[in-house]
Amino acid sequence: MLDQVKLGSQGLVVSRQGLGCMGMSDFYGDADDAESIATIHRAIDLGVTLLDTADMYGPHTNEELIGRAVKNRRDEVVLATKFGIVRGKSYPAGPIRIDGSPEYVRASCEGSLQRLGVDHIDLYYQHRVDPDTPIEETVGAMAELVTEGKVRFIGLSEASPATVRRAHAVHSVSALQTEYSIWSREPDDEILPTLRELGIGFVAYSPLGRGFLTGALKSADDLSDDDYRRRSPRFEGENFDANLAIAERVTELAAEKGITPAQLALAWVHARGQDIVPIPGTKRREYLEQNVAATAIELSEAEVDRIEDAVPLAAVAGDRYPDMSKQNR
Repeated sequence: MLDQVKLGSQGLVVSRQGLGCMGMSDFYGDADDAESIATIHRAIDLGVTLLDTADMYGPHTNEELIGRAVKNRRDEVVLATKFGIVRGKSYPAGPIRIDGSPEYVRASCEGSLQRLGVDHIDLYYQHRVDPDTPIEETVGAMAELVTEGKVRFIGLSEASPATVRRAHAVHSVSALQTEYSIWSREPDDEILPTLRELGIGFVAYSPLGRGFLTGALKSADDLSDDDYRRRSPRFEGENFDANLAIAERVTELAAEKGITPAQLALAWVHARGQDIVPIPGTKRREYLEQNVAATAIELSEAEVDRIEDAVPLAAVAGDRYPDMSKQNR
């Protein structure tokens, strides 16, 4: 069974590693609800308690899927969902908008509660910071949901250190969720020091580099036509070809240690601190079991240094998102 750790200083306790559920319904090709639900059940059996979703995944269908999966196991899980990204009818070809208005916060929470089939959300995140709504207003509305018992703890996603400080002054923030992996180490500079100063936990999404660090992808042709990653800068054209060398280095280091590349990538995240909880996503039990096994792998300081030396950030081709100006506001 997985160890349980504190996420932040407000009393939220979660498994040492969570499960990202987005790909079960959206973005990464065909879905298989039966296998996805079986994967969630297997995760719970293995001690994974933190399940991560958002209302924009589907949209809405991922929350509904999780609601069905945990219907009879609610007390065994910590449900985390997010609000704030509003998809247009033409998404992903068309634009999205960000809404952090108090009215939208409340309406989104009510919708998520209904789709999840629960009376409270354990960890409620603002998915992206709304540049047109002061963070104090957004967090104030989230705090009201806590007072009403509809939300237990609040979090932010892809927020800058300055925004985190402003939000935390209104109501205690339990977790910040941001991309973090061997090839996305930017949080080390300012974000992690800020969180540790304030007693806020860190949830690392895409710890496997959206699958690139697993070594499973050899060509963009390995992705289905509707796979979101085809529009991700690191997976496009010359960037994909350049980044293959990074995946190969991770694969080589993993082979030396007798583990899978995915396990090496996760072990690196775990080695960065007990206050960091990665949420690798998968929709298959086979990969889930491999990922959970990574929590038992220990890396020495020398091994961590060697991994980071093998994957210099300057060698990573392409931004994390097509428009990085919308991240970490």
